[in-house]
Amino acid sequence: MQADSAVVRKLLSKDLTDVLVRVGLIAFVVVMCVKVFAPFMGLMLWGLILAIALYPLHRRLAARLGGKQGRAATLLVLVGVLLIGVPTGMLGSSFAGHIHTMYTAYEQQSINIPPPNPAVADWPVVGKKIYAAWSSAAENLPAFLIKVKPQLESFLRQAVSFAANTAGGVFAFIGSLILAGIMMAYGESGSAAMKRIMCRLSGPKAGPKLHGLSTATVRSVATGVIGVACIQALLLGIGFMMAGIPAAGVLSAIVLLLGIAQLPALLISLPAIAYIWWSGDASTVSSIFFTVYLLIAGFADNVLKPLLLGRGVEAPMPVILLGALGGMVSAGIIGLFVGAVLLAVGYQVFMDWVEESRDEPATESGQSETAAQVPPAGS
Repeated sequence: MQADSAVVRKLLSKDLTDVLVRVGLIAFVVVMCVKVFAPFMGLMLWGLILAIALYPLHRRLAARLGGKQGRAATLLVLVGVLLIGVPTGMLGSSFAGHIHTMYTAYEQQSINIPPPNPAVADWPVVGKKIYAAWSSAAENLPAFLIKVKPQLESFLRQAVSFAANTAGGVFAFIGSLILAGIMMAYGESGSAAMKRIMCRLSGPKAGPKLHGLSTATVRSVATGVIGVACIQALLLGIGFMMAGIPAAGVLSAIVLLLGIAQLPALLISLPAIAYIWWSGDASTVSSIFFTVYLLIAGFADNVLKPLLLGRGVEAPMPVILLGALGGMVSAGIIGLFVGAVLLAVGYQVFMDWVEESRDEPATESGQSETAAQVPPAGS
């Protein structure tokens, strides 16, 4: 008996050691894979989101091109790069040219600032301070720059950092678009592989359902983003035209591109507000009205995105809304999509579990009633 116990302990010890070694190796491989893949995680997630959002358009385009998946994906990527990259390059070049011109004028001390309009002092809250600073700069610009040098250096550092982050975001978006084109070219096999993975993780019944829910959620959020960009571009375009700002249509198109690239429309609306006050062509009441209008339109995406997210998805609207807002707070713009998908999938899994628990007592009671109705044998 003791010999049998020793053999059992030996076998258990050997099996336990094998299991621990295998689990350790699997954990090591998973951790190393995550480390290797981590630098590309954001780029791949954006590529996957864009591929899912653009795939219906890709299929229609491929059908027109005779089923050529690669050509359709290449055409979509080229159009996207041209729509995003060319205007961004032109704006960057123009901005750099203006900065160089201003720096050259400052070095040669040829900058002339006109004196402010006396009406500036009547602006609410900040009118007197702006009028005093403007007057000081107009009278003696070098002395004024020396006086505000610390604030100016801090502002310039923040502006350069913001410009670098904006440029990096645009280039990352273009790279994600190229990855999305590669994914769309292999969309059928990729979708089938993801469905098999979902079935393996959650079972053959829930897998296809969760796969469809994830896809619909991403497309709904993406549609909401593009729709919000169009609405915001229209609102700001109307405001630019009413305020008499030059090139209102071009500025509206730039706002649309910024909205699609998930960059704030305030990049355009705030300079437009500054132009309205700087030009001084309108009355103070009119300037205040356009300032309020452009500020509201510039912040409109923060209100419209929650309203348009989650349409066409089986999960309730509050779930998609909470997921999108919570994800955006936790992980930025990409969290808008990831948070909505995670919360929608989690909600669906939880509700399926609740429904299963409701069905089990009913099935057991039904079996007991059937057994009670069947008479015993020989009666």
